Amino acid sequence: MTDLLQQHCRALEGHAPMSPAQIRDHLAQVSGWQLAGSAIEKTFAFRNYHETISFVNALAWIANAEDHHPELRVTYDRCVVRFDTHSVGGISINDFICAAKADALVAFLG
Repeated sequence: MTDLLQQHCRALEGHAPMSPAQIRDHLAQVSGWQLAGSAIEKTFAFRNYHETISFVNALAWIANAEDHHPELRVTYDRCVVRFDTHSVGGISINDFICAAKADALVAFLG
């Protein structure tokens, strides 16, 4: 399968959401992400608020560039990131592309 980090989100209006089998296959490619209803989510832990907000700001930049925006829950040392694709009514490849980019961002900020 093509490396998720090398892909970019695209408009998916009119497409169907991923099947459960496709979701399982893609979850195997992104460490720590879980199925959460009709979305995927992961909790990222940080040492302090500054690191958390730095991650949030950098992720916002990526989300804007990809035109695919997550739901975020931010606390002092954690950020829960949740992706789904409203235009397909569930989970799409765009969610996994952005999940992989969020993971790479944490590795980069390290």
